Amino acid sequence: MPRARRSSVAAPPDQPGHASAAVPGDTGLAAVDLAAEPVPGGESSPLVLLEMIHRLKVRDVMCTDLLTLDRQAPLKRAQELMRANNISGVPIRESGRLYGLVSIDDIIRALEGGYIHEPCGRHMTTHLIVLEDDMPVSFALRYFGRYKYGRFPVLNRGRTLVGIVSQRDINRVLLRELTREVERLERGHKGVNVGLGEGDRLYMLCEYPVVKLDFENAGKAANEIKILLRDRHTDPRVTRRIAVAAYELELNMCVHSNGGTLTFLVSNGRAEVVAKDNGPGMADVEWACRDGTSTANDWIRSLGFGAGMGLPNTKRVSDTFEIRSTPGKGTTVRAGFALQPGTRDGEAPPA
Repeated sequence: MPRARRSSVAAPPDQPGHASAAVPGDTGLAAVDLAAEPVPGGESSPLVLLEMIHRLKVRDVMCTDLLTLDRQAPLKRAQELMRANNISGVPIRESGRLYGLVSIDDIIRALEGGYIHEPCGRHMTTHLIVLEDDMPVSFALRYFGRYKYGRFPVLNRGRTLVGIVSQRDINRVLLRELTREVERLERGHKGVNVGLGEGDRLYMLCEYPVVKLDFENAGKAANEIKILLRDRHTDPRVTRRIAVAAYELELNMCVHSNGGTLTFLVSNGRAEVVAKDNGPGMADVEWACRDGTSTANDWIRSLGFGAGMGLPNTKRVSDTFEIRSTPGKGTTVRAGFALQPGTRDGEAPPA
């Protein structure tokens, strides 16, 4: 089970001039229609894409072949790098540490102000929004929607610059992965027996701690649940829906609650994901389950969270959905799934 570690990436900058890190929240596919056009094998393409952006990490899509300069390099050199390589920004780093970034806007201002030959360190942008390489791609997508930047620097856990990511990078990898997934589904649709594996005899009980604002580990429990189901040859369509629900509930607890426990139970041909948090609870759960509504406070919204699609998406992909909450105490959400495709919880499978 994933070990809970508190991440420091959402902390404010220590002092002016240092790069500050901020973490995006709900997936960039906030308004996705989960009942849209299917791909071969009977799965809806938005659901396939949604699961994919939860699974992929920023390190999987970022560009690692970086063109960088040090602080003493003239802005003219940054301009030449951008023109020669058709890029819109040059990171400024020394000994692996990111100090800032020179963008096209910085170059334009330098040309207008007549200081294009001055050092990058004097005029670079220093208040940066960065991503970490082990964050889900859904975090990056959310920030591209929230901020009008063309790229984000990527740091590793040691705060060393390891890459840069743009929307083009994400689109390229998503297209490649989606093509592979369609090919896999086509092979399954042509006669590969995905079956139920151990079927009604399958039993699992797993519990995962979820720590408040532990963005570094957000999504790890959902990924482990998906691996467990795949290893037991559960139908991939069902596995995908369970993984999406688990991810949404796990991230919801991480962002909006005081922490809690995500429980996964498989028994008697059905699976259940239970998210039980330690507060603060909600007064109106029906309102909280509507598209676009959120209990996020202003600080959480400033980090890019609060699109209000976590609970609605969970409800859409689940066969059964139940939520109970007591203000001041906490919230419990149960999402149920029939392990056999084409049946709902409580219904007998076709003969």
